[in-house]
Amino acid sequence: MINRVLIRIKVLQIVFAYYQNGNTDLKVAENELHLSLRRAYDLYYYFLLLIIEVTHLQERRIDAKKQKLRPTEDDLNPNMRLVNNRFAHQLETNEMLLDYVKEHGISWANEADFIKNVLDQILASDIYAEYKDNQNDSYEIDQEFWRSVFRKLICGNEDIENALEDICIYWNDDIEIIQTFVLKTIKRFNEENGDKEDLLPMFKDEEDEDFVIKLFRTSLKNKEQYREWIDKHIKNWESERIANMDLIIMQVALAEIMNFPKIPIKVTLNEYIDAAKHYSTPKSGTFINGVLDSIVRELKKEKLLLKD
Repeated sequence: MINRVLIRIKVLQIVFAYYQNGNTDLKVAENELHLSLRRAYDLYYYFLLLIIEVTHLQERRIDAKKQKLRPTEDDLNPNMRLVNNRFAHQLETNEMLLDYVKEHGISWANEADFIKNVLDQILASDIYAEYKDNQNDSYEIDQEFWRSVFRKLICGNEDIENALEDICIYWNDDIEIIQTFVLKTIKRFNEENGDKEDLLPMFKDEEDEDFVIKLFRTSLKNKEQYREWIDKHIKNWESERIANMDLIIMQVALAEIMNFPKIPIKVTLNEYIDAAKHYSTPKSGTFINGVLDSIVRELKKEKLLLKD
């Protein structure tokens, strides 16, 4: 589930922190990298658990209204579509979710205001208005309701993103990517699978898991060689005047180019140029593209790089 886009971002961040903090302990840095990736995977489960928590809060609100001294007709006969949502109930019993929540202590217990705000936004939305009044009733409609909620109300919601970043500093760059996997998970659920529905694993396969550490280690181990190549191809610039993040992006990009023969050079270049647009200066993408392209051409000419 944690794809290579997110892996590259995490490696860049930890390598940057490694140099900024003057660290010399590679193991400590590796542990921080693993923790950062684990927190990203935690967010996946937090989002799934959010569906359950919002459903429970709506149920408590309905029960509270029924217990009022003078309940209205609406209080006594509320619309139960959200509370009875079949997809939410299937998710609540999911074995993988329950096991992960128990093992890693995942909980929204200390974030009552956040859950309340999410529920209030849902209840005030056109998505909910259409859903509660829909004359058709099926698992697929319940499932699509939550998919629409995530796609239209939660994804890209600045208030929700800010709240999540306040809850966990590790989530600053994870939210958008993880939300796409939540949407994928909701869509692939099948009612017939009951509580046995598979959730997405932390890594797609062992190759991606190995990619994390190999990219990180080779970026640091071969720093001197990569920086030598970079310095040689920086024209009319002194390395001290270049954004430190630009140097790190090129260093990690070269580690990937030189140590992962199955990854096309163009793919690597595009990924790190895109990262530069988000994590460095406005002109960094063009600058990094030019330097790396020049290095790659020379390495190929010298037969030090044989892949395309």
